[in-house]
Parts: sequence; structure tokens; C-alpha cells
Amino acid sequence: MTSAQVAWPRAAGSLVLRPPMSDDLDGVLVQRNPPDVIRLLLRTTVDPEAFRRAWLDGVEDPDQHAAVTELDGLVIGTGWLNVRDGVGQPDGDAWRGTEADLGCLVDPAHAGRGYATAIARSMFDLAFTELGWIDGFTYGILAEEWHPAP
Repeated sequence: MTSAQVAWPRAAGSLVLRPPMSDDLDGVLVQRNPPDVIRLLLRTTVDPEAFRRAWLDGVEDPDQHAAVTELDGLVIGTGWLNVRDGVGQPDGDAWRGTEADLGCLVDPAHAGRGYATAIARSMFDLAFTELGWIDGFTYGILAEEWHPAP
């Protein structure tokens, strides 16, 4: 969740993103576990102790950049950028750390105010400015989907 390249805390509009502390995580679990929230998540159930361990153990991992998000000192959400090696490219250093998952979660009590957008912008800024990423995309098409120009 941190490395020498990344400055914490970081501003995101009226929000402040910072690494999590143990005291933050009970509230984060309350925010992420209501049925109307977990239905939108990839992992719908989590063991509280495993969740806490994963977040706190990741603080020293230079490929995990996750943060709690504060509004006037109150934790209202989370944001993350988890860097990983390129999918399907196990060989060679060129593919190391070339992809990432970026996401955020905002307490439903604070939804609809642009906070998720602010968190995502801050995490993109981290990727492009501090980690030195460049943007790009890859596109593939199946032969049977190709229709030559007339």
C-alpha cells in the first residue's frame, strides 16, 4: 500500500486518502457488508479477521496502493490500485507490474456526491504521475467477427 514513489496522505477534492490503520477497518467492514452494497462487489463475503490482515499486511507491499478515505476526519470509503504482472505473460521483465485493478467503495450514506469520482481520480493520478504509468489498450477480434470492407 505504499512505496517510496507514493506520497501519503493525498488530497482528492474535499477528501483525504491515507493508508489504513487497524482502527479504521471495523467501520470499513460495516460500510461494505450491507446487502445493497455487497451485491455490487466481486467478493461478497469476507472473514473480518482475514480482511483486516490483508489490508494491514499490504501496507508494506509496494504493489498494493490502498487507502481509507476521510471526509472531515470521518472514514467514508476506500480506494485501491493493486498492481500485478500482465495477464497471460509469465515470461520476461517487460510484463512485470504492467496491469492493475483500480476501485473504490463509498459508504452509501455519502453516495451521490462525487466522492467515488474523486477517489478514482486520485488513484489514477497515483498511477500516472507517481508510478509513471502510461495509458494504453489492447484490442482483439476473432476471425469470424471480421467483416472486410466492401
